[in-house]
Amino acid sequence: MPQAQLDKVHAPAGQVQEVADDGTAALSRARNIAQTIAERAAPLAVQATLASAQLARAQGDGAAIERLRPDVAALFATADAAEGVQSFIERRKAQFQGR
Repeated sequence: MPQAQLDKVHAPAGQVQEVADDGTAALSRARNIAQTIAERAAPLAVQATLASAQLARAQGDGAAIERLRPDVAALFATADAAEGVQSFIERRKAQFQGR
């Protein structure tokens, strides 16, 4: 991407990872990313991540950070967390159940 285009991207660090050529390309890329997340990520972790982002947006980063520790502790206690570790040890794809 030309520097002139990069100079037009004004966002806090970490909020922009890619810039698409147009809306169609952006939507296509967003769908690809969503499909990858749906196929690979633990559903409970995805739900917690979305809830955290929504809380940060509604009440600020501080509220989301405060909620992070109990949410992470709860996630580590799930069957999906155990499956994630076991699948890593066994070098296989995880089979998350949302539990």
